[in-house]
Amino acid sequence: MNDARIIYGDIIDLPHHQSQVHPHMSLYDRAAQFAPFAALTGYDDMISEEARETGLKLAQNLKRLNAKISVISDMLEAGEHPALSFTVFVPDEKKSGGSYTEIKGSVKRIDPISDSLILFSENEKSDGLSLKLEDIHDIYGETVDYLDDQIL
Repeated sequence: MNDARIIYGDIIDLPHHQSQVHPHMSLYDRAAQFAPFAALTGYDDMISEEARETGLKLAQNLKRLNAKISVISDMLEAGEHPALSFTVFVPDEKKSGGSYTEIKGSVKRIDPISDSLILFSENEKSDGLSLKLEDIHDIYGETVDYLDDQIL
């Protein structure tokens, strides 16, 4: 059997080499050289996206929504612009389903061509958000809340 002391006897007791040109690397930096790397870039993002859940679009109470939109239309004709809150379904951009969000604003007009409610912008001069009627789940505000009790 070969003894390591015999084979490497001429170099085993030599001092450890320290470079005069390169600074000594810390243990942390040395360890980082051997850390795992992402061989499949984007794989973790793909797994996270697949695991992300989206909700289904709920059925609307069309009778109640139509009554509320009718009240809003009458107010707009009278020159009023009611400040309301809308629960709106926002379709997901990457997969089927979506989520509900609440949007607040003053109604500027109802656009029958695009079937949308147009809200005022921040400066209240130009058009702001356009909410498709088919995506509005409910409308809340002092001017329309009384209809919730009257129409089921």
